[in-house]
Parts: sequence; C-alpha cells; structure tokens
Amino acid sequence: MTDSTTFRNPVAAGSADPWVYKHADGFYYFMCTRGDRLELSRSARLSEIAKGDRTVIWIPEPGGAYSHELWAPEIHYLNEKWYVYFTASGGGGDATRRICVLENESANPMQGQWVWRGALQTPVPGLDGTVMKLGGELYFLYAGYGHFPDYGSAVYIMRMAGPTELTGGHALLTAPTLAWEKQGGMAINEGPVVLRRNGRLFLVYSASTTWSEDYALGMLTMDEGADPMLPSSWSKSPEPVFRKSVENKVYATGHNSFTTSPDGREDWIVYHALSAPGEDTALRATRIQKFGWKPDGTPDFGIPASDEHALPLPSGE
Repeated sequence: MTDSTTFRNPVAAGSADPWVYKHADGFYYFMCTRGDRLELSRSARLSEIAKGDRTVIWIPEPGGAYSHELWAPEIHYLNEKWYVYFTASGGGGDATRRICVLENESANPMQGQWVWRGALQTPVPGLDGTVMKLGGELYFLYAGYGHFPDYGSAVYIMRMAGPTELTGGHALLTAPTLAWEKQGGMAINEGPVVLRRNGRLFLVYSASTTWSEDYALGMLTMDEGADPMLPSSWSKSPEPVFRKSVENKVYATGHNSFTTSPDGREDWIVYHALSAPGEDTALRATRIQKFGWKPDGTPDFGIPASDEHALPLPSGE
C-alpha cells in the first residue's frame, strides 16, 4: 500500500529504453521506445512521468529509409535548441540502422515544429545515440555494429562539430568481451549514458541481450580532465554495476538514464526491466529509484527494488 509520501514501481508500463531529461523550467521530459512514432511527455513529478502531458512529435513517412523500428529516443537541450536523437531503420535489419536527429527552436519542446536534420554519418551502422558535453565540446556516443568474435555491438565515441554533425573517426571504448556481456545469445554493449561527479565521468552502458534476464549495466570510469577519445583514458569495471534481483523479481535491468529529484538533492536512475525471466520484451516497464555514492566516489546503484516496495517519493515532490 502506498500513501501520499511513497510510490511503487514500475512508473510507466510498456516503456522500454526510458530517457528522462530534467530541464531548467522544472519539468521532466520523458521519452521511450514506441516503435512507429516518437512521443514526448512532460511532468512536474518524476514519479508521475507517465501521467504528464503527452504529444506525438514525429511520425515517419511510410516505407522511407528511416521509417521502421524507431527505438531509444533521447531529448537534449543544446545551444539553446531542442534535439531528439533516435534509432531508425529502413526495415532491412541492422545494416540499415542509423541514429537520426530532429531539431526544435521553440522554448517549449511540447510546442513548435520538429524539423528533420537527417541521419548522423557514423562509420558503421548503429543505435542508441547520446550526446555528452565536456570542456565546451560535444561528443557523440553510440552502439555500433562491428566485427567481433560474437555477433553484436560495441560502444564508440566521436567528436561533434555541432548538434547535428559528426567530425573525424570514431574510437572504440568498450566491446562485449566478458561473459556477463554475452548472455541471451549475442555479445552486446549498447545504451551508453554519462554520469558526472566527483571529478570523474562514469559511462554506464547496457550489456547482453535486452530479452535476456541477465541484461545488466556495466561502467567505464574516466578522470574529468582526460581525453574521452582515448580508450586508455577509461577503465572498465569487471562486473555489472546494476543487475537483476531474483529475490525482488526484477529482471533484465538496463537501458537507463539519470536525473535528479525536483529539489536537486537526490540522484535517481531510470531504467527498464521485466518482472519474470523470459517475459515478452513488450512488457519492459520503466522503473526509477534513488542511488547513492560509495566512499571511493563511484556510484552505488544498489539492487532493483521490488514492485511490492513502497518507495519514498523523490525529494521535493
């Protein structure tokens, strides 16, 4: 049972690949995979991101090169404009998969016009694009398909000349080389997202197949002053930093984003998971929970909370 000071997971049913962005206007902007369209939601409460205002911002032309499998959309605010990065394909499988960009000049992304800015020209096909700002520069991270011993994807980084333009080549930051990154029949590193704290950058990624109960989060760590384009700048955690809990009946924990409570005092992880091994991926639901920090300055994500747990509301709600 919940009361006015608590909530229960999941906070959004049928919502895979959740992305939450907290803007300076005090609202949380929420996107997730819908497959055939891009949908943007806005809420003043993190625990009610599925109950906020909702609008469809993009429906592709049927049969077009980027009209299939619209996955993992992310909204970013860069150079005083809004951008949405999302995965799409031409229906021909992985070889046709690219990360595309939309732009909106309106102060309120729920309004204005979303303009097609094309597919980013990554060296290999890929998915799950995100943008990192560091030292006044923009960097693009994505999961690209490559030639690995096991079929799958790895996380690459590129420089950006602007929010819609890549420049130079890409560098491989993490490939699925460890046993826990190869569960479910494929070797996968995907869904990169960056967390910054205590003078370091933490690149958190998802590993193994999203339909495997062992889908989990891995992490790379880099000193903030290092060059993110150099693979040697990053150190890889040998074990998952967030994984399933059989006891709490939460499985396939992955494809996350990070945000803070309304008052900015708490750090929260947003992720999708399943309630049982082998459950249909259409049932992936968005969950949120507060996380802390270890004495060594690294994040402590804990274990996924059960759907039966009444969790305290984010501070400031």
